[in-house]
Formats: sequence, C-alpha cells, structure tokens
Amino acid sequence: MPQLTPHPPATAGPVPTPLEPGEGLSSPSPRSTPTLPSPACGGGLGRGPGEDRGAGQVSVIIPTLNAADTLELQLSALCASELVKEVIVVDGGSRDETGALARAAGARVVETARGRGTQLGAGAAAAEGNWLLFLHADCRLDPSWEAAVHGFVGAPLASSRAGYFDFTLDDAAPAARRVERLVAWRCRVLALPYGDQGLLIARNLYDTVGGFAPLPLMEDVDLVRRLRRRRLARIGCRCTSSARRYRRDGYWRRPLRNLCCLSLYFAGVPPQRIAQFYG
Repeated sequence: MPQLTPHPPATAGPVPTPLEPGEGLSSPSPRSTPTLPSPACGGGLGRGPGEDRGAGQVSVIIPTLNAADTLELQLSALCASELVKEVIVVDGGSRDETGALARAAGARVVETARGRGTQLGAGAAAAEGNWLLFLHADCRLDPSWEAAVHGFVGAPLASSRAGYFDFTLDDAAPAARRVERLVAWRCRVLALPYGDQGLLIARNLYDTVGGFAPLPLMEDVDLVRRLRRRRLARIGCRCTSSARRYRRDGYWRRPLRNLCCLSLYFAGVPPQRIAQFYG
C-alpha cells in the first residue's frame, strides 16, 4: 500500500454527533470466504440468533512481539466470549513463548514482519469476522466490555462508525490519572484515539477507508485521520493499558515524547524517520 499523506490536525470542537439518516454504510454482510471449522477460541462461532448484534461475528486482532508476560490473561477473557468468532495473534518475530501461549489458548497465530502497521494489516487480511476488534497485547478490557460492544454494534448505522474504549492505566499513582485526563481531552477535542484504546470497526468500513497502512509508527493516527471525526465514537467501556513504559520513561517525559512524534507526523515527517526518534 502506498504511503498516505498525513491529514492536518483536527479542529477543536464538540464530541462526535450522530450521522444523518442515510449517511455512512449499510450493515456489514458476511464475507464470501467459507466459514472454517470452529476453533478452540471463539465461543460464538456458528451462532445464528444474535449475529446482528455481533454474537460470533467479532475477529479480535492482537499484534505481538515478545508479549508472553501480558498476553495470557487477555486471551482467556476473549476466548470465553460469545461475541468472538476468532482471536488472531499476529506475531512480529517473538523470541519468547508468545506463539506457543497463543496457540495453547486457542488463538490463530499469523507470523509476519515486525511493525505494528504491517502486523495489524496482516491480521485484518486473515480475519473472517464482520467486525474487527484491534487490541494491543498489554491491554485488558473491563468485564463490562461485552455489553458495551453489544450496544455499540446494535445501534442504528453502527457499521458507519468505528468505536474506541476509554483509556486507563494499571497504576494507582496520581500521575496516571493525569495522563488519563489528557487522553480523554485528546479524544474529545482532537478526535485522536490511539491504538492502546482499542478499535472496533465493521469490516466494510475498514475496507472502505483502506485499512492499516504498513507504517512502523503512527499507524493508528493514520487510520483514525482517514476515518475522520464523524465516524468515531466512544464505546463506553474502559481499556486498561500497562503503565510499565510510563514508569520506565517517566510520566512527564513519555507524553511529551509522544506529543513530539505526533507534531512531527502532522508536519509531514515520514513515519520511518519518526520511528528512529521514538526508539
């Protein structure tokens, strides 16, 4: 896929408003590829009733790189859900037990080149669900996520929207709450949720906007900017991310570095060069 030119920063404004009747896309239709036999992971595969509300129609896609220490708990919760058709772990060359752990949990493992944009794109290409849920390996959804997703996909014109979760950190420090407030502000004012908040999107909308570009960095911002504000909405459930990197890099330094990278991206600096700065 050719590299896309970054959109300019979003103008400050209100939270996304409902689309007008008739706007957007029709409800997702099943893909033409035949249904595979039921895997160990994905309790909803093959269900009929409730499919219009997402039951058994969600493909969960998780990019990984040496994620064995964070992945197991996430997989056990996802594989037990009746919403989930399949869990696809897209590994970028792990040297730990990530692949073996994922297979043992019943997930499909797709191996590809390292790079989150490349991995997410490969996972989406392999997915068979009508809905795609992209999650980072060190994130956990609240127990209420199934009800929230049911409500999201069952809403009118749901397939015209991409949903994101509310960002939280697994740290009781006051600095963590400050970061969470900054992220909430960024989503509300700039309409810029990041990948560590998860992204739920109908297959036909994902294909319409072109999916994830094979970028080494800013792949989430690139896709969100193509979706634009009116196609983004809060799901209304928390996604808890590991605070390990914030504790390691500092609760001031890491957000400032992220802001610097975002500014460089909107200034037109190629993501490959930003990745060198990001480290």
